[in-house]
Amino acid sequence: MAKIGAKKTTGWKATISVAMANYIEAGSIIAAASSLTMWQAYLHLDNIAVGLLSALSANAFGAAIGALFGGYLCDKYGRKFIYTYDLLAYMLGVLLIAVSVNFPMLLIGTIITGIAVGAGVPASWTYIAEEAPADKRAAHVGTAQLAWSTGPAITFLLAVLLAPLGLLGSRIIFIHLLIIAFITWYIRQGLSESAIWKEGKEREAKEGSSNNKGVLKTLLSLRPNREALFLLIGIYLFWNLTAGAMGYFMPYIYQNVGGLTGTQANLLQVLLWSLTVATTYFVFMKLGDKFSRRSLFGIGAVMGIAAWLILTFTGMNWFSLFAFVILWGSAAGFGAQAFYGLWASELFPTRYRAGAQGIMYFLVRLGIAVWSFILPTVMDKLGFKTAGIVMLVFLAIHCVIGILLAPNTNGKTLKQIEEERFGKSKAIKGKAV
Repeated sequence: MAKIGAKKTTGWKATISVAMANYIEAGSIIAAASSLTMWQAYLHLDNIAVGLLSALSANAFGAAIGALFGGYLCDKYGRKFIYTYDLLAYMLGVLLIAVSVNFPMLLIGTIITGIAVGAGVPASWTYIAEEAPADKRAAHVGTAQLAWSTGPAITFLLAVLLAPLGLLGSRIIFIHLLIIAFITWYIRQGLSESAIWKEGKEREAKEGSSNNKGVLKTLLSLRPNREALFLLIGIYLFWNLTAGAMGYFMPYIYQNVGGLTGTQANLLQVLLWSLTVATTYFVFMKLGDKFSRRSLFGIGAVMGIAAWLILTFTGMNWFSLFAFVILWGSAAGFGAQAFYGLWASELFPTRYRAGAQGIMYFLVRLGIAVWSFILPTVMDKLGFKTAGIVMLVFLAIHCVIGILLAPNTNGKTLKQIEEERFGKSKAIKGKAV
């Protein structure tokens, strides 16, 4: 292992290698989503089985469990600790999916993949933010969002190109994820540990200030933490109850509600995610450090609501589908996930930054797991319009919370933000406020 990591990975190369956790996460979700109908036919799955695959996947509960433990381990043993092991488990999971011939194999592979993905995501956002320059933090954190958007765009395109192969094409897509994961794992072995994390650990050891209180108890005992939790869970959970369900079920909805072919559904998703890639780069990464983040968030949130109003109430014709794809795809590039990744790394102290993200990610993905499990039944029994109205309620809640509570952190170092919010000692000692 030491020989593999002998060559150091630094700068933008380090940022990109860490951000690839998001490519792998989103790619896993989309690889499953684009093949869901084929797996359903091949294995004769009912709605319960379909809901179970979604609920335990990298999109939901599997990732939730991984994030909970990954965030804790990341704070305790370092950011680099996660990068040494998480992708090894991920490769095992996607390989198992790729060779699945029955439902238990597919389900176990899905669970392993989800846990591995969840473990890596809090570490990636944390490491990128901690290593980024203060005046370019949104640009660097945006790289994770860019990877998260590129994964679906490429995966859906592969699904179109490999469609003539049927389920074999889906298996090849999972093999592509395995190869990407191996390359990423190899590059990551040259990463240095987060400088700010090492500094914090050395300071705690020197001052004897290490706090044995659990992360959850510390989060709830400090007022700035409670405020941050309300903001971040509010925007990310309610946005993801819609976006997370879309990530797994949108091709399924296009085909079963809109009557599209598999190729048409996947091409629409290629366009949607390509727009997300574009706005991530040109809006979030280029403007997120220079202009009002509250305004950027608000514009994206309103665009997302408009997209779902069109899709829910005008029916699935080509005009409404293209309007939906253009509005939602563009908004997602500078929407809740991009700002969540940024603010979640800024608003908590270094000592439990990843652990806090792990707990929040767990709660969000748990919510998605429940909604993903019942969504197929809701659409089957009550119709798509009812499901769409529920999605709109979720989006409206996230919009209001984000606009009202967006913090002003542009250009500030993580240390400055921590001292402004907690003072110089309370964040470390865990004094209740």
